[in-house]
Amino acid sequence: MTHLFNRLLTSLTVLMGVIVIGFVLIQVAPADPAAVRAGASGTAEEIAEIRTEMGLDRPVAVQLGLYVWRLAHLDLGRSMISSQPVSGEIASTIGPTVELMLASVVWSIPLAIALGVLAAYRRGRWVDRLVMLVSVCGVSLPVFWIGMLLIQTVGGAGWLPYLGRSGPLWTLDGLLSIALPAITLGSVLIGPVARITRTAVIETLGADYVRTARAKGAGEGRILLRHALRNAWLPIVTLVGLQVGNLLGGAVVTEQIFSWPGVGRMAVSAIFSGDYPLAQGAILVTAVGFLIINLAVDMLYAALDPRGSKQ
Repeated sequence: MTHLFNRLLTSLTVLMGVIVIGFVLIQVAPADPAAVRAGASGTAEEIAEIRTEMGLDRPVAVQLGLYVWRLAHLDLGRSMISSQPVSGEIASTIGPTVELMLASVVWSIPLAIALGVLAAYRRGRWVDRLVMLVSVCGVSLPVFWIGMLLIQTVGGAGWLPYLGRSGPLWTLDGLLSIALPAITLGSVLIGPVARITRTAVIETLGADYVRTARAKGAGEGRILLRHALRNAWLPIVTLVGLQVGNLLGGAVVTEQIFSWPGVGRMAVSAIFSGDYPLAQGAILVTAVGFLIINLAVDMLYAALDPRGSKQ
């Protein structure tokens, strides 16, 4: 419980930092939110009236205090473009983003771990070199390049749709429309996870308990899965947690490339249109998602290695 409390306290501190930094960045942005709301035909008097209505004529510290107070009451404000609640706008886009992340993780993590174990077991052979070549390519190639390549080849040939979301994940149209975005986003996980799995399994394969298991006649499959991979989980889980958190950043690029209606695409659109309340809400939700993922990984890490949580 102490470990959980410390992690929650750290997460809340980080979240407060994100709120303050996001608020300050919006304050120094060149666009005037009141002018954006007034539109191109807005007069100086109308802009001044809107500034008063939005509280923009108050000191920055007061504005920050009021913003935090609204957040404490789960009020993210209203979009300056659509005049709809920001929470409603985010609620309509968070589902596709979660779908995309789940679809990316569900195939890439098991495949990366399997490739890492195979490379460690066949260390120094052509299989090992091939897996390392694939992992280096996965680490080196940017996500937008992989997406554009898939659009040009698979999408251009008409094999799979590459624009938009055709339906929920549990429908055939939804599965087809999410295939290319999920392959693009998941491909960035294969390289680092396969490499760390290979390194961790190689270390455990040389341990005394593995040699003892072999001396007792245990099969290679049992040695790999029960003795080597089981004791190599800590670095793998740590890296997977960090990489899944980084998927939030990759999802922004992937959603833009494939016109996927997620939070990342909405945030980019809000920033370019000067809809700062919506942009602030998207940044805040993304930060909360990242903190939740890291908190879950910390708890899993403590469950796998209770000694680490006591340090």
